[in-house]
Amino acid sequence: MPFTVAKLQWWLCPRGAPKCPLLGHTPRPSTATDRWRLPRYHLIAEPPRSWSKNNMASASLTCLLHSSTLAPAFPPPELRRRLPPTQLDLRSTHRRAPGVSLAASSSAASPEVEKEPSPSPSPPNESALSAVAESVKVLKAAAKTRKVPAPDVLVALATIKKAKLDTSAFFETLGGTESPGRTWMLIFTAQGKLEKGSYFPVTAVQRFDAAGQRIENGVYLGPVGSLTFEGRLSWKKKILAFVFERVRVKVGPLGPLEIGLGGDASREPSTKDPFFLWFYVDEEIAVAQGKGGGTAFWCRCKRVPA
Repeated sequence: MPFTVAKLQWWLCPRGAPKCPLLGHTPRPSTATDRWRLPRYHLIAEPPRSWSKNNMASASLTCLLHSSTLAPAFPPPELRRRLPPTQLDLRSTHRRAPGVSLAASSSAASPEVEKEPSPSPSPPNESALSAVAESVKVLKAAAKTRKVPAPDVLVALATIKKAKLDTSAFFETLGGTESPGRTWMLIFTAQGKLEKGSYFPVTAVQRFDAAGQRIENGVYLGPVGSLTFEGRLSWKKKILAFVFERVRVKVGPLGPLEIGLGGDASREPSTKDPFFLWFYVDEEIAVAQGKGGGTAFWCRCKRVPA
């Protein structure tokens, strides 16, 4: 008669152990620190037929409230080999609260599993691409004439930064395929959240060499002289990190004075070093943000003689 749930359950218990009214045994540890003994098992399909419903309910409640009447939590070795790994790792001998599944308590995922990879950004739609194209026209006009109002340049920079364009071809376009690479003149710099900005007042040129993994940053003052920094670079996704190794100072007609900056020449530049985060690069202009948060754009130019 299906008058109680316990009748439908199968219980594992060892032979030869002192028996409780319902489960038929009372497991005990071999020592204070050992796990429960795992003797041979036999199955009990249901309680004795002579029991009444009241006896069944009382015995079931008593066995659930006293953990000492529960059957051992671990199957014999021959069965354990066939269990999933999440159940094989259950070695604790601490008593658990009734109703808590042992398998569930050990199934917490590791931090590596819990961290889902962030989804890649979706490509910009047609309206965003159209806005980028208009912004690029504004920046090219600003590079040629330096007469485009600063607020218009700031709006164009903000539009390009928000577009999340494909950056896969940026490095080759920026640094070319052969040494000594390509040179770019700094045109406009903006602060922080693009609230303020202005045209750069002097001639500042950066040379990026993708093939040789080299960078050169110089300020040129015509016949007065120049100040240039040279070093190595690395590219990862859209981040160009760099480390300067030497500085050259030229004053008037005198030859340049070169000073080494030291450092580990074998170390690859990383985001712990200065870097540029690039948002747009084509054959004429480039837009990037520096480590300090400022945004700037460059235009392609000829190499300035030292």
